[in-house]
Amino acid sequence: QVQLVESGGGSVQAGGSLRLSCVASGRTSSTYCMCWYRQAQAPGNEREQIACICNRGATTPYADSVKGRFTISQDRDKSTLYLQMNSLKPEDTAMYYCAAGRYAAPRGMDYWGKGTLVTISS
Repeated sequence: QVQLVESGGGSVQAGGSLRLSCVASGRTSSTYCMCWYRQAQAPGNEREQIACICNRGATTPYADSVKGRFTISQDRDKSTLYLQMNSLKPEDTAMYYCAAGRYAAPRGMDYWGKGTLVTISS
């Protein structure tokens, strides 16, 4: 089992920055990729993959909606995953989830955190 705990969410104005963290514990050696996802609160919104880091530090392409503004990173011991979010927009408002698993896609994620809420005001 792997436990994931996100933190760093909050409310900021448009143009501001936030840094999300995800601390992983348990059998982290069993996971190949760690990813950030988000899901807006409105009904019908699907979970969006923001980016992933897989073994050997390979980063997947960022979602078009965050490209150039968000940066994913990981501690050298891979126990903590980060998401630096700059130039935030109201449309970035969502619940942000950390996930870990076998490959970089929602179906490849075996473990999910409970999420941290990010609210961006205009």
